[in-house]
Amino acid sequence: MGKLLDKIRGLRRPSRSFCAAVVVAAGHSERMGKEKLLLPLAGQAVLARTLLAVEQAERIDEIILVTREDLMLPFAELCKQIGLKKPVKIIKGGDVRTKSVLAGALETDPRTELIAVHDAARPLITPELIDAVVESAELTGASAPAIPVTDTVKVADESGIVRATPDRATLFAVQTPQVFQAELLRAALQSAVTCGANVTDDCAAVERLGKQVQLVTGDSENIKITRPIDIAVAEAILKEREGRA
Repeated sequence: MGKLLDKIRGLRRPSRSFCAAVVVAAGHSERMGKEKLLLPLAGQAVLARTLLAVEQAERIDEIILVTREDLMLPFAELCKQIGLKKPVKIIKGGDVRTKSVLAGALETDPRTELIAVHDAARPLITPELIDAVVESAELTGASAPAIPVTDTVKVADESGIVRATPDRATLFAVQTPQVFQAELLRAALQSAVTCGANVTDDCAAVERLGKQVQLVTGDSENIKITRPIDIAVAEAILKEREGRA
């Protein structure tokens, strides 16, 4: 996928598309036991690190933060504290992720041609990876970062009996941001909501419409904060990054 990304960069359009980032922060942190996005991560809140990385991406023009109603005020205060310079809008999400992303997609600037959907709980995303996925989507219409699966994966039935072992070479763990043509994403999400489709990410919503999604090389450090141990892992990654700087 690295060679493909180099090729995509070489074919870059002369004019850049307006890209809005929809940062999804409407979950309930049930596995963490507390609001994980406000937890400190090496001196900054998880959400602060996510938003700063998104803002630093050259290809992002505005940020739509989608969250629960009870978090709108504290998140607004956090945005003020970290001094975001790009336009930021904070809106209430839905009762499921698909509805939250759709709400954000419908609130973007009228000039928006691309929408980058990113999980707020991935604070170690780099501006460089965001830009790379946006550049890929600009040419392909739909793109997402992914890393090869390193574990052997089994398909089992309801009783736990293994029924198949997929070829690991064809399996990838998909990350965010996932970037799409704006109208494609809105149509895909609206269709999923209307049909009550159970989609676990935005790529799946687009795939339901028969559209292809181009994968680009992701980053193993772009982890999602879900459990308490993930904070410790993320802090170790940040410390190691400091050593590389």
